[in-house]
Amino acid sequence: MASAKPKKKNPRLASGRKRARQNVVLNAANTSLRSKYRTAVKNVEKAVLAGDKTKASELFAKAQSVLDTIADKGIFHKNKAARDKSRLSAKVKALALAA
Repeated sequence: MASAKPKKKNPRLASGRKRARQNVVLNAANTSLRSKYRTAVKNVEKAVLAGDKTKASELFAKAQSVLDTIADKGIFHKNKAARDKSRLSAKVKALALAA
């Protein structure tokens, strides 16, 4: 027997119904951006592990843009975005120094 989520009750007030509709749209947008963030970080880390410094630096530049966007929209805290950028940058720089 699958454990399904209990069905939520519909709000009575019009403002509550509108808020529920907006939440569905915002949740989808935030989920999409979070996925985009994870993909960008994963791609940089894969390039670093492969030892491809040109691809890693190129992907890092794109990842920085994604991280800044996510922080500006408030999906992740700005300090988390800065911390992640710093760690990725260190990996890319270490790759460049090793070569």
